[in-house]
Amino acid sequence: MWPDLFSIGPVTLFGYTLGPLTLHTFGLMMAIGFWAAAWVGQKELERRGLKGDFAWTIMGWAVFGGLGGAKLWAVLQEPAAFFADPVTTTFSGSGWVWFGGLLGGTAAVTYAIRRAGLPWLVVVDCVAPGMALGHAIGRIGCQLAGDGDWGSVSQVPWAMAYPNAIVGWPHPPGVRVHPTPVYEMFAYLAVFGILWRMRTRPHADGALLWWYLVLACGARFVIEFWRINPIVAFGLSTAQLTSLALMAFGAWRLLATRGVPAVADERLAPARR
Repeated sequence: MWPDLFSIGPVTLFGYTLGPLTLHTFGLMMAIGFWAAAWVGQKELERRGLKGDFAWTIMGWAVFGGLGGAKLWAVLQEPAAFFADPVTTTFSGSGWVWFGGLLGGTAAVTYAIRRAGLPWLVVVDCVAPGMALGHAIGRIGCQLAGDGDWGSVSQVPWAMAYPNAIVGWPHPPGVRVHPTPVYEMFAYLAVFGILWRMRTRPHADGALLWWYLVLACGARFVIEFWRINPIVAFGLSTAQLTSLALMAFGAWRLLATRGVPAVADERLAPARR
């Protein structure tokens, strides 16, 4: 575990004392994840004959909507903590929920795509593999920071402790847990590999996004059995119930578009100019 890379300060700027300014590994890996997702999206947009630099516009909107949605989802899950100390809750380094980020980021990116006049299904097909890669890199940040995403107590050989966790380590010395951020990292890397291979094969527009929902949410549903999130209904956590809903939606869209051809080249012509 390595929550912080380095600190500078305190720093005095225009008479105000700031700091110490700390570069957190979680923030760094999140930034790298967004960059990697945009780079992959750029390559795929270019391959489809669209303007690759639009991927960086998408990244900006994804950061705005994704971080806002992630924090909002966390607040909705624990409203009491938010109202007890709204400033600390809002600006803390923890409490970033992926499902909220997915929904908030999707809404923001959809606005950007519509404003640019591009075909939504084609663009999301191009960015879906990068989403999986960025998510995998982000989980490395969770592992390094110890932001509470670890699993239940375990004696498996690869179990580990998080004594320097940014949210605090609740167990006594000698206790180890499932490193579920590592599980998720490998799972999302596998999803990225699957989608990256699928992208050049014939498929209906939007199919890569629907497969992303099925595969990534399926992975989260399974891994959640080792995580420490509370059970809310039917023996499942909030994350598992949300995973099931998104998996069902993705599967429905895959069945509904089975056999539908990809968008015709002439429909993409205006976007290429």
